[in-house]
Amino acid sequence: MKKIIVSLALICSVLAFGQETNEKKSTGISDRKHEIKVGAIKLLAGPIFEGTYEYIYSKDFTFGSSMLIDLQKDNAWDENFSLTPFARFYFQETKEYGAKGFFAEGFLKIAAGETELYEELSLNNTAEKFTAAALGLSVGRKWVNHSGFVFETLIGLGRTLGNSDHAPDVFFRGDVSLGYRF
Repeated sequence: MKKIIVSLALICSVLAFGQETNEKKSTGISDRKHEIKVGAIKLLAGPIFEGTYEYIYSKDFTFGSSMLIDLQKDNAWDENFSLTPFARFYFQETKEYGAKGFFAEGFLKIAAGETELYEELSLNNTAEKFTAAALGLSVGRKWVNHSGFVFETLIGLGRTLGNSDHAPDVFFRGDVSLGYRF
């Protein structure tokens, strides 16, 4: 319950700071600099909530962060919680309003979770907790319509840093996300 409250507080603060403080309002999609997205496949299959905030720095470069919370601890997903800051470089031919099309992403994932250990002679399985960091690369594609609706696909892998006995050696990053640019 605490994780859900923290998640909602984070989303509300992002929305509050994302509002423009000056008098003029953005009228076109090219003036909008903030995006929020929710991972659809993990939410439906998990249930695992992954929310993403992305700031559009320029037409070719963005940065942001994703937060993942496992809402049901007994599924096959190792991560219970992760925070993933990222930077993206976009490669598109048209520069109509930028930060759309094919992109490459570098990310750092900080994850906490549990890994089940299976012992051959014992009927009892034990779960060992871990906290680990991983560096990785992803590729994806983003579509944005004129009203600000965002559809994104993403897939990537990150290699665990350090020497953690219980953390996975590789972390997966990927989903189909739906969101809004404001």
